[in-house]
Amino acid sequence: MTLRLVFLLLLSWLFQTAFAQTELRGFLVDESTTQPIPFASVALYRPADSLAVTGSMTDSLGVFRLTQVPAGSYQLKTFFIGYKPYTATVTLRRGQMLDLGTLLLEPTKNLLNELNEVIVTGQRADMAVKADRQTYRAAQFGSAVGGTANDLLRNLPGISVNAEGEVTQRGANGFLVLLNGKPVQANLGTLLSQLPANTVESIDVITTPSARYDPDGKAGIIAITTKSGADLGWSVLVNAQGGLPSLYDFDNARSPIRYSADASLGYRTARWDWNFSTAYLRSDLAGRREGDVYTIRGDRMTRFPSVGERSFDRYTLTNRLAVSFTPDKANIWSAGLYYGRRTEYRIADLVYNNRTTDRQTGSLIGQIDYFNANLVRKRGQFFTANLDHTHTFANKATLSTGVLYEYDYLDGFTRNLNVGLTDSRDTLQYTFTTTDRPIANLRAMVDASWPLAGGRLEAGYQYRLQDDQGDYRYINQDGRGAPRLVVADFTGQALINNQIHSLYSQFSRKANTWEYTAGLRFESARREVDILPQGRRYPLTLNNLFPSLNLVYRPQDAWQFRLSYSRRVQRTSNLALNPLPEREHSETLEQGDPALRPEFVDLSELSATRTRGGTTWQATLYHQNVQNIVNRVNNVYADTILNRIYTNAGRAQRLGLELSSNLTITKSWKLYVGGTVYRSTINGQLFQQSVVFRNQAWTYSINANTSLQPWPSWVFQANLNYLSQRITAQGEDSRFFVPNLSVKKSFAQNRLSVMVQWQQIGLGWLPSNEQRITTRGRDFYTTTNYIQERDVVLLTVSYSLRQRSKTPKLPASEFGEKEF
Repeated sequence: MTLRLVFLLLLSWLFQTAFAQTELRGFLVDESTTQPIPFASVALYRPADSLAVTGSMTDSLGVFRLTQVPAGSYQLKTFFIGYKPYTATVTLRRGQMLDLGTLLLEPTKNLLNELNEVIVTGQRADMAVKADRQTYRAAQFGSAVGGTANDLLRNLPGISVNAEGEVTQRGANGFLVLLNGKPVQANLGTLLSQLPANTVESIDVITTPSARYDPDGKAGIIAITTKSGADLGWSVLVNAQGGLPSLYDFDNARSPIRYSADASLGYRTARWDWNFSTAYLRSDLAGRREGDVYTIRGDRMTRFPSVGERSFDRYTLTNRLAVSFTPDKANIWSAGLYYGRRTEYRIADLVYNNRTTDRQTGSLIGQIDYFNANLVRKRGQFFTANLDHTHTFANKATLSTGVLYEYDYLDGFTRNLNVGLTDSRDTLQYTFTTTDRPIANLRAMVDASWPLAGGRLEAGYQYRLQDDQGDYRYINQDGRGAPRLVVADFTGQALINNQIHSLYSQFSRKANTWEYTAGLRFESARREVDILPQGRRYPLTLNNLFPSLNLVYRPQDAWQFRLSYSRRVQRTSNLALNPLPEREHSETLEQGDPALRPEFVDLSELSATRTRGGTTWQATLYHQNVQNIVNRVNNVYADTILNRIYTNAGRAQRLGLELSSNLTITKSWKLYVGGTVYRSTINGQLFQQSVVFRNQAWTYSINANTSLQPWPSWVFQANLNYLSQRITAQGEDSRFFVPNLSVKKSFAQNRLSVMVQWQQIGLGWLPSNEQRITTRGRDFYTTTNYIQERDVVLLTVSYSLRQRSKTPKLPASEFGEKEF
């Protein structure tokens, strides 16, 4: 009853506030053509002293609104080139909403004002360098349109996306993701793969974030801003994309299907802003897997190479609703609802040729050839609701509060069937594992900001709660006719509870050519992992400080120098904490470690930026120091099975240089090139110090993008993403590169566009879109080459009606996508 009363009082206050405001509105029209006059100036003046009281501009439909006007009499005047000023006397009473209706403006007769239409064409800058971040405009990477946000991100300097969709920044994985300014605890690769590239406006990369942000993400922050609709009134944005038949599908059992459709609908008034978006994405991918493994147990060596299909079928549906209410200039209320559904099937149908030999004599002990049918299904449903409020005081101080609740349900299975190569009815071994995981999450925060000593002081508190109740089941059958039995040691529940309290404060100030931000965040985190029915408990309590410093010096407009430091944390996913094994492949048993500690990283960098005309150059020297680095490592479980385990593998350091340039070669030709090179060192121990390692190597990546606009409605674009070989705790990952081409034609004053894309160009001989992963130990060796589909051709059609400049804060899954 109390909550209902509070809600009713709040609703009553909102309506009273909304309807007590004084407002003046009208509609400006050309007297001779009766067409609306957009972007004309309108102002109110006091008759006594001709002092301007307030002013505004008409929107794209010729409508103007003047709010928060004190009661009284005024002179209203309009100003716009090509029209004579319009003057009228208006009187307003307190709380009145006065509609002046249609106001006719008379065109001027001066021939100098009768100008023909001027159409300005060209390309905006790809990159904008700010004090704490780099901003990249998504529209410049045309080859990604029709795909996902993953295709956008791989173009940015220092960022790489490998064959498995893992995103790294300067060699480090793990990001805090902001979607329209709100934190999203999703795995970045998972979020990007379900976010249509058509809906992204820009991407910000924050490599050394300040204390006001969550410290999550050892690689920094990726902030994604999505597109929106019109300034006032209705807006519509629609995209449709279809894939042409595969040119090379590796003779997989089924041909991949690719299509997507997304739509955004918005309606905005002076106080209300409604936005709804929906998207459906079907993005199958054909592929092939070539593996070679051997294990050593005593005098026996077993080698079992494999080859076959490794493909994906993916289905994604997302719906987002965001509502913003601005009763006055001092208050903003916003609420959001999100519902998403995602299903992914991974098919791995492989032929194995097992050979066991005596290491001393070389004689053959045994052999068997068999077919492994492996199917993994992951499915997730995500529901999120949030409510936020911001109040701005007269002295420009602000107080913001917000609460978010999310409920997710993840389920899936892994089916692993080994049958005879000549008789598919001859079951050699069958395993079936299932997962059911309801996850409940809560986030509540309060932030304050106020002017102080010529700068700005910020402080805040945040509470986070996550409750994951995973239920895991492992069924095994050895041989045809044998019973299917539940394996008790591999079956049970992993109950995981995370609670985090955090406090932060930071101060920022600008003074002439200097700007700085210094902050400190304190965090108290408690994690409990309970494994049932085994009755094992793994508690972990951590209290940590996260300092940050950002110092900027601008000796002149063209130059900027920045020195920054930030301490971050990479929390382990709940899946990596689950010790109950799953049979991932015929040769792989995978499990987590409930005692895993989070990774802590110190990020330091020194950068210089030079801007001249349409060209920007940037160089950044950086250092990363990662403690408790988490790796997925292997050891021998049985002759033909490796145990893959998540573990803290020691310490990693990277010292590197990142370079990027945005070159305007001609008015119609632009070239963007970014890349990084760093020295990577990993050292530590595995398996209770039975394995001690120290690996070092140079790594580099290059992202290049060039666009040519020979005519106003045509854009040609090519891009290349290259990632060199990288070291891991037990081996290395091979190079990985992807080239793309696109051609775009615009119609109907750029409201309609058609694009043809040629992605993952292979031409029948380029080893693009493939990656080899190799690990080795004293008693095993494994190397797997993942070859994914090349020469993918897509056709994309986009239509926008009254695209807007203001961005809505559309909600997203806060936690569930990370665990998918």
